[in-house]
Amino acid sequence: MTFGNNELGLHALCWVGGWSETEARQAIEGTARLGYDLIEIPTFDLDALDIPMTVRLLQEYGLKTGVSLGLDPSMDVSGTDPEAAHRGEAHLLKVVSIARDLGAERITGILYSGFQKYFHAPTPDGVERSAAILRRVCEAAQPSGITIGMEAVNRYETNLVNTAAQARAFCDMVGAPNIGVHLDTYHMNIEEADAEQAIVETGDQLVYFHTGDSHRGYLGSGSIDFAPIFRGLARIGYAGPITFESFSSEVVDETLCNILGIWRNLWSDSEDLCRHAIAYTRAQLVSAAAAGRPATGHIKGVQTHG
Repeated sequence: MTFGNNELGLHALCWVGGWSETEARQAIEGTARLGYDLIEIPTFDLDALDIPMTVRLLQEYGLKTGVSLGLDPSMDVSGTDPEAAHRGEAHLLKVVSIARDLGAERITGILYSGFQKYFHAPTPDGVERSAAILRRVCEAAQPSGITIGMEAVNRYETNLVNTAAQARAFCDMVGAPNIGVHLDTYHMNIEEADAEQAIVETGDQLVYFHTGDSHRGYLGSGSIDFAPIFRGLARIGYAGPITFESFSSEVVDETLCNILGIWRNLWSDSEDLCRHAIAYTRAQLVSAAAAGRPATGHIKGVQTHG
């Protein structure tokens, strides 16, 4: 796969707040119908995730999948509580088995700490402990061909990996062949001085990419300049998935709304939001590719002419 032929993904929370069969069908059917290639499934309640049902629906609609999560603070693998670290490792290993059974190729998110606002900096011992646990998680995932993505998120959601540079350094510390960096434009808009340069410097360590605007609403309606971001992806020849993520209190459940601070109803029409996102993303791919080569060729789903 080359840049411009990227698989385009959609986060399930753009459609539904839970994962009953009715909700799963709505999310998977809608994602496939609008032309996306994969759906990202958040794994909040592992015991409630019906794997056979999910696999059946993915096969019915011809979608790939990936899974994502943020560790509960009681499972903080980077903290000082060994019991919490043990719970976190067990949880991550269970997610690996679920991802394997779903046929997912990636597990991404806040896997290296608690998903919370910290009031202190990470300790060297905590960083080492987290890296050691992720090393074992990567080892468990490797036989199933699963890549583990370290998502760099803003300072209000973790104290450990806020920037692309920190994500790269953490991946180097883990040292596993199946670990990589997961970048998200929403978080980069807060933490990076130059998002395009951060992408370029990440290079082939980038394994997963989220698009989301500054307010987490419609792409292009916030303050993020996406043109240089997509040019950065083109410059490194990024060939991995590009997945749109957006949250509104209309859909997201109350618990996650409280964690993420989703106090506003940014949108109510999932269909319109997701249709716009794929069209916007394809247009950005065409523009970025054209900026770096003669304007002739093929971008997935769009024909360009010189």
